[in-house]
Amino acid sequence: MQAHQQFGLESRLRSRRVSPPATPPIHALLGWSHANVRAPSSSRWVAREARPISLRQLMVFGRSLTEARLLSSANYVRTELPTRIAHRIRDMQQLPYGVVTNPHISDVYQLYHNAFDTFRKVKEVKTLEENDHLCSIIGKMLKTHLTVIPKLAMGILESNGHIDPAVLDHFMNTILRSRISRRVIAEQHLALTETFGADWFSPGAKLHESDFIGEVFIKCVARDVVERCSSAVEKLARSTYGPDVRVPEIKINGHLDASFPFILSHIEYIIGELLRNAVQAVIERQQRLATEGGLDAAAAQPPPIEVTICEAQQHVMIRISDQGGGIPTNELPYLWSFSSGPQSRRRLENLRRVPKLAATMQELHVSDELGRADLKTPSYESSLASLTGRPPNLRLGIGLPLSRVYAEYWAGGLELHSLWGYGVDAFLQISKLGNKNEQLTTRASMDAI
Repeated sequence: MQAHQQFGLESRLRSRRVSPPATPPIHALLGWSHANVRAPSSSRWVAREARPISLRQLMVFGRSLTEARLLSSANYVRTELPTRIAHRIRDMQQLPYGVVTNPHISDVYQLYHNAFDTFRKVKEVKTLEENDHLCSIIGKMLKTHLTVIPKLAMGILESNGHIDPAVLDHFMNTILRSRISRRVIAEQHLALTETFGADWFSPGAKLHESDFIGEVFIKCVARDVVERCSSAVEKLARSTYGPDVRVPEIKINGHLDASFPFILSHIEYIIGELLRNAVQAVIERQQRLATEGGLDAAAAQPPPIEVTICEAQQHVMIRISDQGGGIPTNELPYLWSFSSGPQSRRRLENLRRVPKLAATMQELHVSDELGRADLKTPSYESSLASLTGRPPNLRLGIGLPLSRVYAEYWAGGLELHSLWGYGVDAFLQISKLGNKNEQLTTRASMDAI
């Protein structure tokens, strides 16, 4: 009986206890509107599939540019941008609390949400004046979002420990690939609009093989790209190590006439990063050897960097071989990682010095600006790059993984093989025909996460 009374007393006491308040939703803690984030309109956009395109489609569509086609492009961009942004918003909503509350990730989320909210309200474009208004919105968004890459990179580095690094890298790869996709269709439409309004343009005019169709360079000759990037990288090296530094010769061999359609800023970034890494490795190895052997580094001729171009039926392969000593074995497992590695702390400190990043070769500062002039990029892309900049000796540690994202975006690939104590071979594969769709995250793969 006494036991029953005691049990009843405990039950009454438990019933009177006040339950702790529920943890507020992440969106409330961060100051986001729960209604905006989970609104039915957002869910409707998330449920849509992105409509991927290929370089060939961009070329065919833009080759015979008319007012009707320009307006059709405007409406494709008008609906495709909020769809792709909504997918990434959902990805960020699914991140663990410790990651999504990181101030850098939070800032990116807010940028994405503002962009989504802006684009979803744009009405159907029916006139050239309405297209000009859309282009104005796109241009502002492109400039505003130049902070995304450094913020994402810092947020991912600071979130290491809250989540499996492999998951962080997957998230980073997905969001960067999506970012590239949005900039491609946005910048392509801006370029087409600029072409349509140019004094020299007449609908149906036949374009020369060396011309751009929007942002797409119709005939991208591999040798020309390597030569332009080599010249720019040489100037960057002299800016970094001094005007008297011995820069390794870059020798090009193989199928020198191999060509392919491509977004020129993409291929220039990849080749530029690979050559820059190779040149830096060779120069610094020469300096170490000179120090150890008491030789004059300025007088010693560094070994050349070999660039081999191979053209196959479906692909163009570019191999860049250096004798810079190879990659330290403790860094090899983290070559393609955005989130971890032995240099994480230094990368984070350097990223804080770069508030904006367009991920182009043009944005690297060269004292005389000649490095930028060597690169053949459409005027609009160059104007974006001029808004950003970083010292050429500032190493961010994201060049290689970002180069692979660029390469894989058009169904290509990038691999590195290192021989410690000797050098590195980098292999870049490019789709030759331009008929491969952009590689996007599908709804099925999103739901599987």
